[in-house]
Amino acid sequence: MSDFWIYFKIGLNHVLDLNGYDHVLFLIALTVPYAFKDWKRILLLVTIFTIGHTLALLLSVFNMITVQANIVEFLIPITILTTAFFNLFTASKSSKKESITFVGAVTLFFGVIHGLGFSNYFKAILPGKPTDKLAPLLEFAFGIEAAQIIVVLVVLIFSFIVQTLFHFSKRDFTLTLSAFVIGVVIPLIIESPIWKR
Repeated sequence: MSDFWIYFKIGLNHVLDLNGYDHVLFLIALTVPYAFKDWKRILLLVTIFTIGHTLALLLSVFNMITVQANIVEFLIPITILTTAFFNLFTASKSSKKESITFVGAVTLFFGVIHGLGFSNYFKAILPGKPTDKLAPLLEFAFGIEAAQIIVVLVVLIFSFIVQTLFHFSKRDFTLTLSAFVIGVVIPLIIESPIWKR
C-alpha cells in the first residue's frame, strides 16, 4: 500500500507543482467555460485527458513512441493556447453544447502530448522491465486524476465567487480568464528552445 501512495503522490505533485504550471493552465482553460451543473461533462473531459496522458506514458515505457523533448515542450503550450482560443470563439454560446466527441478527441490528443512531456522523467524514476512499471503507472494516473479534480474544483469555486460577488457574466469571465491564460502561454511559446535550432 505504501508503494501506491508513493506514485499517487508523484502524480498529484506533477499537476500541482507550481513550477510546472502548464498543466494547471491547461485545466483552467478546459474548465472555465463550465459551471458546477456541468460536473459530469467536466469529469469526463478530465478523465479523457488522464487516459491520454497515461497512454503516452505507456507507449513511452514500452519504447513504442519517442519524441524529442524540445518538440513536446513546444507543443504543450500550443495545446493550452488552442484551448484558450477555442473558449474565446465559443464564449458567446449560452451553454457548452458542442459535441463531446470533438472536444473529447481533442482533449485525448492533448493528454497524449502532455504525457509525452513527462515520459523521460517517468522512465528515469522507474528502473526495471516495462512490465514492472505498469502498476506504478496506474497509481501515478490516479494521482494525476485526483490532482486534476482538485484544480477543476478550485476553478469552479473561483468562477462561482467572481460571478456571484462581482456580477461577472459567464461569458465575460470565460473571456477574461482565457485571455489571461493566453497572456501567460504566449511567452512560453516565444521562449521555446525549438526556435534556437
